[in-house]
Amino acid sequence: MVKKILICFFVITIGSVEYISAQDPEFSQFYANLLYLNPAFAGSVRCPRMILNYRNQWPALGSTYVTYNASYDQHVDALGGGVGLLVFNDVQGEGALSKTYINGMYAYTLNVNRNFAVKGGFQASYIQSRLGNDFIYPDMLDPLYGVVRPTNENQTVFSKGIFDFSAGLVGFSKNYFFGFSVHHLTQPSESFREASDAYIPRKYTVHFGSTIPIKSRNFKRGELSIAPNLLFQQQENFQQLNYGLYLNRKSIVVGAWTRHNFNGHFDSFIMLVGYVQSKIKFAYSYDLTVSRLKNQTLGAHEVSFALQFNCKQKRKKFRTISCPSF
Repeated sequence: MVKKILICFFVITIGSVEYISAQDPEFSQFYANLLYLNPAFAGSVRCPRMILNYRNQWPALGSTYVTYNASYDQHVDALGGGVGLLVFNDVQGEGALSKTYINGMYAYTLNVNRNFAVKGGFQASYIQSRLGNDFIYPDMLDPLYGVVRPTNENQTVFSKGIFDFSAGLVGFSKNYFFGFSVHHLTQPSESFREASDAYIPRKYTVHFGSTIPIKSRNFKRGELSIAPNLLFQQQENFQQLNYGLYLNRKSIVVGAWTRHNFNGHFDSFIMLVGYVQSKIKFAYSYDLTVSRLKNQTLGAHEVSFALQFNCKQKRKKFRTISCPSF
């Protein structure tokens, strides 16, 4: 019964899309999805890089929120910065509503001095939204028996494409980095109907990270380190604060984070395990829900994979961002 109530709540929320503002998908491994976090990360390493991400939120309710993400970026000397391509698909309500995002970005690099540099990034996006013909409309729902009524709505498959823009800034040195980004600068409307206020509100992101080597007689230099990370995001009335750290010992990584809002309402405790080599990085994380929904949703599963390609090294000095190992 509780599962039906949760699904009905989700359907009613999506069904009233004409009157609400959307919210972007979130990733617990935000440090492993750099171009999604901030367009200024494009080309933050010289050689080409590919990153794949997968997230399944609330698996107990079926494929209610599933997001697939793929990105590619590299530094280009002739452009004085990096370029990147980010494509991801967000499926909601077991396919009732799906969105595909295609994002292209450029980030310029400015070396302030020998120890500090700044990257400024700009992103142009195309968003394609599709409302499936198996969508459940609010008038089809019975409070006790669920979907039992016919709908009076036109059950045509709706599709809409919109353009969007974002920007970001990252400052970094050898051991730390921080950044700020604003997504959906133009706040475009994604409603399937005209004269609607179903716009995408701006999303503000502030993030910080650092890699701290731990000296020990039992380990060689660089074999043991900790990396604290912090993320704050606000989109309309939604806000979240993620903070935690991971421990990197040779090729094995373990980490723990927590997520809550500014009212002190904790949502999840996040655990991570991963494997890191010079060119390949893999991690799995699980969101343990600690809110009132903890017994009904089974949290969230997330997987990230990064592949660093070889490239011809230039004589010109290039400063990379000392980001978390993922």
